[in-house]
Amino acid sequence: MADNVLTQLSSSRLVPVVVLDDAADAHGLASALVDGGLPVAEVTFRTDAAADSIRVMADRGDLLVGAGTVITPAQVDQAVAAGARYLVSPGTSRAVVERAREHGIPVLPGAVTATEVQAALELGLDTVKFFPAGSSGGAAAIAALAAPFTGVRFVPTGGVGPANLHEYLALPSVAAVGGSWMVPRDRVRAGDVDGVRALVADAVALAARLRP
Repeated sequence: MADNVLTQLSSSRLVPVVVLDDAADAHGLASALVDGGLPVAEVTFRTDAAADSIRVMADRGDLLVGAGTVITPAQVDQAVAAGARYLVSPGTSRAVVERAREHGIPVLPGAVTATEVQAALELGLDTVKFFPAGSSGGAAAIAALAAPFTGVRFVPTGGVGPANLHEYLALPSVAAVGGSWMVPRDRVRAGDVDGVRALVADAVALAARLRP
């Protein structure tokens, strides 16, 4: 299961990082993502609507839904119960990784230093979230880490947008790139499904042009 999910994320090249304030907006957002050509979402546990939003999106069956900002084992349980198929954490937590493993669900812990990458490797993982990418050295830092950690793949998130997307997608060690520019919180909250769909389609087209 883990390999299949990670393969899907790598194939998409982009992972929309979503903040939903109301689960009522989840279905419209899911439609915008699917219709825009990017049937993937990382719904962050930054609001009380996260679990319900994941459930709404997962129940559709036409997109890969994960949970982001997962920082406790309890949130792992909530995310899995809601239907999340992968988990993303801002840091590397043994407790979170082990609980995810108990559920048989892949997890991408945050790692931006050599020590953190090694910690993830010791937990049996080879794909990590590089967060916050923009303030942690960006693409140059990932390239430097990839030299000694040849088997590790990175999903940079934070400070990534159309202007610097090419820097990350050009790196062989980058599995996919997380971002929120195509799913702006204010447009999602306003129910602007058409506007979000257009942004998603533009992001997909840009990533396609940048594909090595």
